[in-house]
Amino acid sequence: MLPTARLVTAPGDAGGGGLQFARHFGTEVTAVCSTRKKEQSRSLGADYVIDYTKEDFAVWSRRYNLILAVNGNYPLLRCRRILKSGGIYVMIGGTLKQIFKALLFGRFLSFGSRKIRSLAAKPNREDIGFISKLAEEGRISPVIQKSYPFEKTEEVMHHAGECHARGKVVIHVAGSPEV
Repeated sequence: MLPTARLVTAPGDAGGGGLQFARHFGTEVTAVCSTRKKEQSRSLGADYVIDYTKEDFAVWSRRYNLILAVNGNYPLLRCRRILKSGGIYVMIGGTLKQIFKALLFGRFLSFGSRKIRSLAAKPNREDIGFISKLAEEGRISPVIQKSYPFEKTEEVMHHAGECHARGKVVIHVAGSPEV
């Protein structure tokens, strides 16, 4: 299904990775993000970018085969409405309340051809090998917001918990290579 699918996702941590994987497989991608992440979304390969501070992607006439909901911020019913027949909404992460709603109500909302799912990954050697190969070839790359020395760990963790990430934060331990 992926090469002809339309995917909607958000850049940053998991969304940036999802966006890059989708592009690798030839998927048309719509990124939903804030104004400050629009350029990052385009640089990662998004075909369309919707600034959620100015537009509501759920009222567009466009329908999607796959919605990768990285933080579960949008109501399940609204997302289900914009899925194509046979489409899947997959929640990755979010608050405990959002995850609980997706697990509980997703089952009930999945009757018919549109499905609501949550993702809990269990890594395996083949997947890690495939991801490593794509990274080595430069087809995907980690989205790193900033790197810090180990001494600033407490400050960095406090800051990371307060804002929307644009990527991963790397903390360097003495003797480790710089990113």
